[in-house]
Amino acid sequence: MEKGGRGVSGYTHTKEQLDHYANQNNPNNNAYWANQDNHANQCNPNSDEYWHSREKDDD
Repeated sequence: MEKGGRGVSGYTHTKEQLDHYANQNNPNNNAYWANQDNHANQCNPNSDEYWHSREKDDD
């Protein structure tokens, strides 16, 4: 486990959850880059996703 208590544990997460976490934190995996692209789009006011991520739910 990393310093500072970050990461996931096999005691509290399923194998599937551990695999997803590993994929999203591995730069050799497409899921990592998809996550990076999504984050960049949500931080870029020139992207539709920026405004979409700031919409309020009117429920």
